Amino acid sequence: MAEKFTRWDVVDYLATEEDMALYLDACLDEDPGDGSLVRAALNDIARARGMSQLARDTGLTREGLYKALSATGNPEFSTMLKVIKALKIKLHAAPATPAKARKGSRKKAAGELAAA
Repeated sequence: MAEKFTRWDVVDYLATEEDMALYLDACLDEDPGDGSLVRAALNDIARARGMSQLARDTGLTREGLYKALSATGNPEFSTMLKVIKALKIKLHAAPATPAKARKGSRKKAAGELAAA
């Protein structure tokens, strides 16, 4: 009996807003620095949500979104922000490496605890 295979698509597994946010977060961490993985993730999330609705929410055309989020697309940062906002996803910034505690800030924190 021959085995049957189906094409795996991440869109089938992006069921909740949390799934979508975690997926984008992972892609932000793994992006090689050219934005290709982030763009692909936004394309996947947009397809999971519905490209037509996203086009209405962003004020962009559906065709324009497909082009901008395609593998050969080169969207402006403002377009990426419109898409992220319309998808109701928040981006947060954090230092890439943990900050070292300053000598003065440690003493100040201890003094504030004693005063409380």
